[in-house]
Parts: sequence; structure tokens; C-alpha cells
Amino acid sequence: MVELAFSTNAYTRHSLPEAVRRIADHGYAGVELLGDDPHAYFPEFGDDDRETVREALEETDLAVSNINANTAMGYYDDAPPSSFFEPSVIRADDEAREWRVAYTKRAIDLAATVGSPAVCLASGRPLPGTVPEEAREYLHQSLHEILDYAEPRGVDVGIEFEPELLIENTEEVLALIDEIGRDSLGVNLDVGHAAVYGEDVAESIRASAGSITGVHLEDIVGGRRGKHYHRIPGEGDLDFRTIFDALEDIGYDGFATLELYTYPDEPDRAAREAYAELEAYA
Repeated sequence: MVELAFSTNAYTRHSLPEAVRRIADHGYAGVELLGDDPHAYFPEFGDDDRETVREALEETDLAVSNINANTAMGYYDDAPPSSFFEPSVIRADDEAREWRVAYTKRAIDLAATVGSPAVCLASGRPLPGTVPEEAREYLHQSLHEILDYAEPRGVDVGIEFEPELLIENTEEVLALIDEIGRDSLGVNLDVGHAAVYGEDVAESIRASAGSITGVHLEDIVGGRRGKHYHRIPGEGDLDFRTIFDALEDIGYDGFATLELYTYPDEPDRAAREAYAELEAYA
């Protein structure tokens, strides 16, 4: 049975412990922790921060669905518009790439501390001067190092594909999982990303059977003809009945996490309305 979780990346105007408590107030069984500024930016996230999060989780009895380590905006003093996945695990610059690998290891440490089954990671996009073939080599090297660290700690790693990244669709992420050949690597399947790429979301889910480490939910207007903008379920064109039917068909019994970072001014409304819309499906 799928359980609903909500990501703290909608609550960036609030501290991480407060975000956890607010999410619990809306009926969710789980919470995804943002592994980035202003919540858990790992170079600045110390023992006291971990303890306050543990206390909030124990107080609310929320499970952690995932550690979202897709971004590292805290890396920048003044983040440029294209910084969202930088520095990435496919950067040609050794120092920058190694920084991201080490950052992901810290996300794995947090996952092990709070009992999260997985962390998610985006591939990043090949920057000028790095052809995709070279970027794939860097990706393979980085993932093997990350998985070597994750496996003894009992944490899975889910690649989250997204249009315009090196790994941008279901076919590519499943090919990558096959190439790496390690059971601890899977896909954090964002249904909106599949829709914007033009995929049949239910078929993307079925194709990913046995490889899903987590699911991100949001609504999208227009599918491939629309914009990649995360909306509250019911405000777009996705058919969530077919999405949950597909998850049931493949026997997925993990968390489906609402990722509504687009509502920083009204995260409680987003959490409340999303839960009301999807409660009957889970």
C-alpha cells in the first residue's frame, strides 16, 4: 500500500524541525527532508541540527521517505539561474565533482541517522566543453563511489531524471541502472518529469517496476506542451487514479512524496489541499 509523504522543500520559509511538525499536522505518514539550504545543507548541518530533527520526527511519529539531495544551492553565495544541479556528479572539474560526491555521502549519513530508505540525486546537465559521452563516464565513476558508501549503510540511491539533464527520461535511467548493475541504484520517479518529457506516466511506472526507490508527485498543466511547473494535484492535467493504479499493479508499497516547492508562500495550503485530493487514492 502506498503511503503519502510531503517534502520540506515547500517550507523554505521555516526551519526544518518546524516544517516536519507542520507537515504532520496535515495527516501525512511521511516526510522528505530537503538536503540543501535552508534545511540540511550538509557543510553547515551539524550534530545539534540532526538532534533537533530527530526530536521533531519522534514527536510527530513521521517516517522519512527520502533525503532529497538533488540540489546544493547553499554552495553559492549568489546562485546563478542555472545552478540548480551544480556542482554535479558529471562535472569535468575533478574538485567540483568530488565535492558533490562527498555531499551525497553526507546525505546518506543523514538517511542512515533518521531511517530514510533512500536519497535521491540528479545527474546534472553536461556543461559546455563536456560532451555527453564523457559526462556518462564521470557519472559512472561517481555513482560507484557513492554506492560503495551507501550499501554498507543500508541506503538506496535513486536517480531522478528530468528533461534537459544528462539522464532525462525513463528509458535513459533504466539503461543507466542496468549499466551500473547494482541493486542499491534505482529511480526516484517524478511523475511530472515523465509527463513533461511526453511519456505516459503509468507506463513509465510499469517499466520501472522493481527499480523505484521513491516517487515524487505533483500536477502538471499541458504535459509535453506545457511548462515544467509543480502544481497542487487537481490543478493540472495528470490522472492520479491511473498513477496510483499503476503503482498498485507493480506492487509498489513505499512512499509517494508530494514535491510542491513552488508554494513557499503558502506551504500549509499546498500540503492540506494535496492531501485532500490524493487521500482516497493511497
